Amino acid sequence: MLTLVTGATGLVGNNVLRLLLERGMAVRVLARETADARPLSGLNVEVVRGDVRDEAAVRRAVAGVQRVVHAAARVQLGWSNLELQREINVAGTRRVAIAAREAGATLVHVSSSDACGLARGDVLADEETAVEGGVPTPYVITKREAEQAVQAEVARGLQATIVNPAFMLGPWDWKPSSGQMLIAVAKGQGLLAPRGDFSISDVRDVAAAILAALDRTGPSGRRYLLAGHNLSYFEAWRQFAEGAGVRRPLAQLPPVFAFFAGRGGDLWGRISRREPNVNSGALAMARLPKRYSIARAEAELGYRIRPLRDTVSDALAWFREHGYLRS
Repeated sequence: MLTLVTGATGLVGNNVLRLLLERGMAVRVLARETADARPLSGLNVEVVRGDVRDEAAVRRAVAGVQRVVHAAARVQLGWSNLELQREINVAGTRRVAIAAREAGATLVHVSSSDACGLARGDVLADEETAVEGGVPTPYVITKREAEQAVQAEVARGLQATIVNPAFMLGPWDWKPSSGQMLIAVAKGQGLLAPRGDFSISDVRDVAAAILAALDRTGPSGRRYLLAGHNLSYFEAWRQFAEGAGVRRPLAQLPPVFAFFAGRGGDLWGRISRREPNVNSGALAMARLPKRYSIARAEAELGYRIRPLRDTVSDALAWFREHGYLRS
């Protein structure tokens, strides 16, 4: 059975790709001409060159496959590039979903927990929690619109599952993406942690759940939160620092510092025309109560999360091995 993976050079896609190969599956990937060559180096995969913004390339990639894992997306936490994120995250998803439906292929769409609702007090958010509040950054807007695009094709007969990973750590984070946070703390740069809560999972556990979703036969369009350990940033950063053997964070970032850091990032983005990772949108998103239940994924996909200590240790080892951190 041939499986197409989009976004195969990214954190989720590369782990899904490697797990498919480990299980003896035939795999095709859709990769841009300018994509980093390292994530696919030495792997026995068929490569179709192209972009999800190119309908012809998407159709070439989907032709003849039975399953599609759509993990390609632009992840940018801030206020800029709404139209670019719409073209990749929404229009690109629509192209993949239409092509999969017309080919009779099963689709797993990799969305984000940022497309879901938020916890209220001690009540964890789940797949049915109302989507209210939040911070309307382009990333959040487009990930929610992308799910709507998938559901529109489900209504036309597409067999699809939507998975909503939370914050992920693990190996094969070539960019790096979310691993930037762990690297920064491991370099001793995490003395003041952001305020807010988030949920941390191991990308390898997420990849295993995605493969389970490919084989599920339940109602099309069902969503699964693939979250993990619900912690404050301060608690998580202490574990990151302990794993790296560096000084632990001293405290949470005072609100006034966060305000000026965010506004400073916004100003620098306007001057440089390149929005930095620290900006008011990203910091506002960090303050949200992102605590999630994984009960549905546990019951229906067999989703299991490993100890955070193991995830941190393995991720740090991978970053050291590949030159992102000193040994």
